[in-house]
Amino acid sequence: MPSGAVVAELDGGAVRFALTTPPQQTTTAQHHKSNSQQQQHKGRHRAAGERSGVPAARSHYEVLGITRDASLAEVKTAYRRAARSTHPDQGGDAAQFRLVSLAYQTLSDPTARAAYDRSYGRTSARRGPSPERGPAPGTRPSARTTATGSDDGRRAAATDPPRFVPPFTAAGDPVLDPAVAARQIHGAPRKRGLFTPQSRLDREARTVRLLSGKVLPHLPAARLVNGLHSPVGRGFIDHAVPAGYRLALVSSMVLPRGVYRWDGSGLARGGKVMDPPPMGHLVRGMQEAFPELNVTGWTVIHCVDDNLHEPVIDYARGTDPASGSLVNVVNAANLVRELKMFLGTGPTPNVVDVPVLARLLGGMY
Repeated sequence: MPSGAVVAELDGGAVRFALTTPPQQTTTAQHHKSNSQQQQHKGRHRAAGERSGVPAARSHYEVLGITRDASLAEVKTAYRRAARSTHPDQGGDAAQFRLVSLAYQTLSDPTARAAYDRSYGRTSARRGPSPERGPAPGTRPSARTTATGSDDGRRAAATDPPRFVPPFTAAGDPVLDPAVAARQIHGAPRKRGLFTPQSRLDREARTVRLLSGKVLPHLPAARLVNGLHSPVGRGFIDHAVPAGYRLALVSSMVLPRGVYRWDGSGLARGGKVMDPPPMGHLVRGMQEAFPELNVTGWTVIHCVDDNLHEPVIDYARGTDPASGSLVNVVNAANLVRELKMFLGTGPTPNVVDVPVLARLLGGMY
């Protein structure tokens, strides 16, 4: 890990942070949802493009049956084995053989492999966008999902023990080590170059403390991945939180106490307008990279004194989290509530999609 990083100390798979929560304060300007708005909010996430019915394409690692940390020698061995079984001259399928060949061309070239990992599996060697990626919505249901999501036939609950898909007991080598997949937190805030403002590391550390202390304990299948490459351009994603077949991208700001007006593009207070970090292109890029998921962005506004209920966000019509926005702006207390609802109300919120998690980990910088 680069010097100057904010270190997350692992203890039994969990991150230990000193979290001090100030007394909660109540204000008449605090934003509240009515019961009808809560139902509208739940319905919005179910209708906003729930992607669990989209068949997820196999990554190059899955095609060759290897893990993401496989050596070049292991890539070559896996390719020879897969080529023998899929080659048309040996009675195999020509389309599958092309996938095997493309996977080998990409993973055997260190430069192409690094680019493939950074693009979350969308770019392959010598071919541009991978032809196996991005099936159209509305095709046949994915083999990864079930109607109930639980072993006893009932509808899965967000608090159920995690269910790994595909299970590690399935035939073939897993794309991710089971011990890695079992961890809830991956990575920590760290430098992105020679000149990294300490303020960015501090606010990202605040977000990690908030999510690890207030969200992850309630969602056993949720995973917090910190520090990822943008799927488009040269930007970065501060935090990604997958759970079931939903993915939340989280960025942050730190502002003083007060009431701020959010109109969908800027936060206004006292005649001054502050622009949150741009996230729309990140959400759209990740949605394209992971068509099987429902991706939403969140910018959390931390208060300088760590009060979870400050600052207060006053929403213009059609800009609150219940409106179906691509990116939502909330304070810390609202982020906790909204993420627990968004990630916990999907059709299978107890699922850990192992290939998706592996691709996210491969995109870390």
